[in-house]
Amino acid sequence: MCHVYPVPVSKPIDNLPSLKIETAAPARVDRRDFLKTSALAAGALAIGAPAIVRGQHLNSKLNIACIGISGKGRSDTDACAGENIVALCDVDAGTDAYPIQTKKYPDAKFYKDYRQMLEQMGDRIDAVTVSTPDHMHAIIASAAMKRKKAIFCQKPLTQTIYEARYLRNMAHDKKLVTQMGNQGSAAPGLRRGVEVVQDGIIGQVHQVHVWTNRPVWPQAMDRPVGEDPIPSTLDWDIWLGPAPVRPYVGHRNPKDKNGVYTQFNWRGWQDFGTGALGDMACHTVNMPFRSLGFDAPTEIEAVPFGTMNKESYPVGTKIRFEFPKRTAHVPLEHPSFFHHSRKVEYDPCTLFWYDGGQPDESLRGGHDLTNKPPAELTADIAALQGKLPDSGCLLVGEGGMIFSPDDYGTNFFIKLKGEKEFVNYLKHPAMAKYPERIPRNQHVVSTDGKNANLVQAHAAEWLAAIKANKPEDCYSRFDVAGRLVEIMLLGCVSLRVGQKIEWDAHKMEAKNCPQAAPYIKRPNRTGWALS
Repeated sequence: MCHVYPVPVSKPIDNLPSLKIETAAPARVDRRDFLKTSALAAGALAIGAPAIVRGQHLNSKLNIACIGISGKGRSDTDACAGENIVALCDVDAGTDAYPIQTKKYPDAKFYKDYRQMLEQMGDRIDAVTVSTPDHMHAIIASAAMKRKKAIFCQKPLTQTIYEARYLRNMAHDKKLVTQMGNQGSAAPGLRRGVEVVQDGIIGQVHQVHVWTNRPVWPQAMDRPVGEDPIPSTLDWDIWLGPAPVRPYVGHRNPKDKNGVYTQFNWRGWQDFGTGALGDMACHTVNMPFRSLGFDAPTEIEAVPFGTMNKESYPVGTKIRFEFPKRTAHVPLEHPSFFHHSRKVEYDPCTLFWYDGGQPDESLRGGHDLTNKPPAELTADIAALQGKLPDSGCLLVGEGGMIFSPDDYGTNFFIKLKGEKEFVNYLKHPAMAKYPERIPRNQHVVSTDGKNANLVQAHAAEWLAAIKANKPEDCYSRFDVAGRLVEIMLLGCVSLRVGQKIEWDAHKMEAKNCPQAAPYIKRPNRTGWALS
């Protein structure tokens, strides 16, 4: 029997409330000071910019190395096809993607070991994509960042909180152009949602409910018995990376084309993946995270459905994140114009996360998909959609609700207090009061009102930022993405220790739970330290 968290009910109000907003007046700058500052900035740009900016035209092609070329690695590589793909790296030359990608990019040198690739080709590489299992993200990214390479890293950015903080600081200190691969960030609909929630269209938000159909891979497993021969195409030691050594095991389920660990099924194992939360929260929590100024929750409590062991994640999870009262500075025009900003004060807010459902081995993912928000909150959504979607995000404000029906937050519906039904944001009359102010991704191509190329557009934003040497132009740069990932990973920590976490973000520790330490900062295998 799973624990059901009580859902607080907001007090009824008569008028749509507004957030407490203070606008900071633009600083007055003397012309002499402006010219002096501009000259210093120009000099700093010339000295600190990467070679691609100093020595080449903005339209010159970048030299890209792609680490991980199957699955998401294949689409991430192809999203950079307009540049020079000079190196491909994958520990497994036996995947279906290997012959396709090596044929598609015949001039790219192939490696199994990313360390060898960086050592031999480091001076020829401008930027690196990282599209590997979660446990390798930070190890590989930090090695490339140490060499001052721009990085595109798949979500979740890291497998541990310590790694997320480490990469954030490294990107900031080295002024690197970075992007995490949550492609919904490129969508104009997501950025529009962020704007209007920040500007108070539904007033103070005290609850957020996010749910997903994941996992769609095996979870709640014990480690398999036995050992299989390691395929000649696979370097198992590099695949394990910082994780503890374990025997290689191939296929055990004849109905599953994927192996126990490779390909794809690594997501469910605690040593390698981050479960459903790691797979989807970087997408589905993205809009509320940005629009509500979420930073560090103070309390996190995860409740598993079914079996929870020390090897894999359960088939369902309900997690509660408590965010205290907080203040955020919202740019008025552009992320780099912090002298044109306003201070927004947010009330405390609870984020509820739901994945999977009750155990049912006959169904995909081993669960029945019943883990959803309370029916009294979602009745209007079910009426709008015909049924409650398998994935979604609902913001409950004092003056109304916003619902996003997809995995990426690219579309949303609004129902203000007193209205009978949800209306798409493109048709809701209240939207006219809120001007667009967040820069849009200029690479998105819309077809029939749908964003057709978010993966390519998200990568293109990163590539353009590298050429312009403007890290701030990446909407999911590590400074932003790292904070989102830290929040999400706290749910994994609570799940693994089996209790509520009281979080001290500054000290990066669970105040009430010292046994959480190895899940906050993983004890890496010898020889696999962060760079």
